[in-house]
Amino acid sequence: MRADRLLSLLLLLQNRGRMTAPELAAELEVSVRTVYRDIEALGASGVPVCAERGPAGGYRLMDGYRTRLTGLTDAEAGSLFLAGAPGAARELGLGAVLATAQLKLQAALPAELAERSRRIQDRFHLDAPAWFRDAEPVPHLASVARAVWEQHVLRVRYRRWNGQVYPGPDAREPGRRLCPLGIVLKGGIWYLVAVAAEEDEDEGEAAARTFGASRTYRIARFLAVETSGETFERPDGFDLAACWEESSQRLEAALHQGTARLRISPRAQRLLPMQFGAAGTRALESAGPPDHEGWVQVEMPVEAQAVAVSDLLRLATEAEVLGPPELRRAVGEAVAVLAERYAAVPSP
Repeated sequence: MRADRLLSLLLLLQNRGRMTAPELAAELEVSVRTVYRDIEALGASGVPVCAERGPAGGYRLMDGYRTRLTGLTDAEAGSLFLAGAPGAARELGLGAVLATAQLKLQAALPAELAERSRRIQDRFHLDAPAWFRDAEPVPHLASVARAVWEQHVLRVRYRRWNGQVYPGPDAREPGRRLCPLGIVLKGGIWYLVAVAAEEDEDEGEAAARTFGASRTYRIARFLAVETSGETFERPDGFDLAACWEESSQRLEAALHQGTARLRISPRAQRLLPMQFGAAGTRALESAGPPDHEGWVQVEMPVEAQAVAVSDLLRLATEAEVLGPPELRRAVGEAVAVLAERYAAVPSP
């Protein structure tokens, strides 16, 4: 562990030049006293570290010195796909590994390219989670990710969207057996794409070649995760990105059970993409011409009637449901209930 930290310290000085002890401590997530000890250790091993005193002082490497210890380990190389999402790397337990890999890459680059990479890092940042929503706790994410990397069958207990626990409320049950194929981060939410591990009649192990359809599990809903010790072979030709795209389209098609015809105000036209996402944007793209008040008519896919009523009421007085008749009637009934409720004087 200390050897990795010493290498990281060396690469920080090589890549960034002069740095103070508090700056190094912050980067390495150690105390300033630990930095002092590590600087002494580097010097004792023959690395020419120069200490400069004063307000503008700090530590730097002697001019012209460069280390060649920049080879990537397997874990560091594997973490590079998360280089644009440091928050996701931390949640997967790869934060420190990714930081070391990036330092090694910068140290191996020519000076001009290294400076360009630093400028890009300073000017672009990816923040994956959606607005106005706290990140979900995902205590089992690291275990799930490890099973994905190592192709180990998982035994899980899972809380469905309706609150039911699968395979049952008894925590002593072994749990459902899954072959985890990949992890997806969507809008700040972690998902597992997996297939059920079928039992081999002869050996009782996960069947390597008989996979059913993949399913998607929200990792925050895992109540218990256990690695069974069994391994599995991934299906030939499995494409995680294509699988996720197909699953997303199926979900959208299942959710959208009808089409609402709306008349919306200029303000609602600005709200539609924010409140209904891509469906609201597409509805505006095919909107009819505005009337004399600037209102337009749009058609937008909606979910089941109970959900659609709740969603459309978010537009308040900025929208009118024109059809279908049963949806217009349901919205009108909801508005009538609200009007009666708010007409009454609340008791003190």
